Amino acid sequence: MAVVPASPDEDVALVDEAGAVVGSAPRSRMRAENLRHASTAVLVRHPDGRIYVHRRSAEKDWQPSAYDAAAGGVRQAGEEPEGSARRELEEELGVTGVPLRPLGVGRYEDDTVRCVAHAFEVTYDGPVAHADGEVVWGGWMTLDELGARLADPSWPFVPDTRALLERLARDGVGDYAGVLR
Repeated sequence: MAVVPASPDEDVALVDEAGAVVGSAPRSRMRAENLRHASTAVLVRHPDGRIYVHRRSAEKDWQPSAYDAAAGGVRQAGEEPEGSARRELEEELGVTGVPLRPLGVGRYEDDTVRCVAHAFEVTYDGPVAHADGEVVWGGWMTLDELGARLADPSWPFVPDTRALLERLARDGVGDYAGVLR
């Protein structure tokens, strides 16, 4: 399936350090200037506890071909966190109609990205469809299996989701301690 890339002219929500929306900018400018923006992340859990891990397309504008355990991305200007999370979950994994459980808000910053993300978790055991071409592979892993992969510095994994998983593990949220080694 061909990748349907996000438009470089799509307006994204810009935020301050606390996550309050302070404006918007085209995606291309946000990436070029590493502007702090709003995002969402949705961890998909199977009822048996496994987590859905996927590999991003080589055409992604950030972290191409890296593995990820969250469906998510940049919030569009005017979009609320829950709406963004539902949109991303459907676009990337074809998952709809499941209740979102909030996991909090976290900030992530490095030399390539600065974001404030609303994180959610869903429980799902239906079919997964990599609907828009942004995902090229996916499968279920136990948290221990994911933790072993994350312990390998040569395994390409998106850094903001790594930070989210580490925060959840440190804070004792659910069973996420299984990802720490």
